[in-house]
Amino acid sequence: MKTHAFGVDLGGTTTKIGLFTVDGTLVKKVEFPTDTKDQGEAILPNIARAVDEMMVGRGIAPFEVVGIGMGVPGAVLNDNYVLRCANLNNWGGPVSDELGALTGFTVKLANDANAAALGEYFNGGGKGYNSIVFTTIGTGIGSGIIIDGKLIPGCNGAAGEIGHIKVAEPNEDICGCGKSGCLERYASANGIVRQAIKALSSTSTPSVLREFEELTCKDVIDSARDGDPIALEVFDNTTKLLGKAFATVSCVCDPDIFVIGGGMSKAGDFLLDRIRKHYREYAFPFAEDTEFALAKLENDAGIYGAVHMILK
Repeated sequence: MKTHAFGVDLGGTTTKIGLFTVDGTLVKKVEFPTDTKDQGEAILPNIARAVDEMMVGRGIAPFEVVGIGMGVPGAVLNDNYVLRCANLNNWGGPVSDELGALTGFTVKLANDANAAALGEYFNGGGKGYNSIVFTTIGTGIGSGIIIDGKLIPGCNGAAGEIGHIKVAEPNEDICGCGKSGCLERYASANGIVRQAIKALSSTSTPSVLREFEELTCKDVIDSARDGDPIALEVFDNTTKLLGKAFATVSCVCDPDIFVIGGGMSKAGDFLLDRIRKHYREYAFPFAEDTEFALAKLENDAGIYGAVHMILK
């Protein structure tokens, strides 16, 4: 009888593994540093070893395991092949087959943002809705799209890459994707800091932001909340770009709700209220009232979504 399954969230810094019962209940979680040396050759053996240790610790036999779902920070084809993960030293390949050979289990893969979208759809901010767009806003900006209960990865695994919607004219500020004008360059955590530094250098307006030795996104948002003029200007421009991008996405897939996660979501309603305002300015009239909500699973969204790839 199948009783358990694993959800893995592979990150550039940390690997998280969740052991779940087949009803989707998390019973144990472990995490450890991701070993990216030698193009990540130790990544899969380390995961297989951790899975085995969790089974031994719980007295779970191999025949009781449904399989392993895994989110990875890169594009995935056909639930099994990773094209390339830049922040894992270009690690990739037939990962599903390789991890399956190491563990003896069925393995299904998804991009990490897609896995997190599934987690929020089944257990978090998107629970109870038919179609959602989950977006994580942190160091970068990534999304997962679920329409009528079905994850939409795209033929190249690139669906949901809204961080690379063009919101500015081509310029010398090159994005990590190699192009310019991307939303991620302006509205991610790093993008906000870049905007703030540029604003401070172009004006003599008094601002508390000038007092920080190493300015962070949190500093900008907290200062905007306190009414600092430069911080407010930067924050308003950021949420304007996000609202515009979400309006563009809505014209394509018209979700019931946008669910916002990632580090920037800690700004709560201060962030959502401004995104909603700008979204309505740009949205197609019939989609102006699309809901926005904060993600609920935080750092566990990836493992919850990954295991649902196996269980559902």
